[in-house]
Amino acid sequence: MAKAIELRNLSREELLQKEKGLREELFKLNMQRYGGRVEKPHMFSLIKRDIARIQTILNAKKEKTNG
Repeated sequence: MAKAIELRNLSREELLQKEKGLREELFKLNMQRYGGRVEKPHMFSLIKRDIARIQTILNAKKEKTNG
């Protein structure tokens, strides 16, 4: 999973794209969960944590440009 330092170097568009991909991956995992078996259940927390990191960095960049 991505480190915060690596994520800070990405542009806003790249961060949004990465977040979208992670949300799609999380959706697929949820479908596996309700459809039967999940091979890697630890991925739920890792993906959610990465989404939170991205959102935090996006908010920091937003505050930096506003003010």
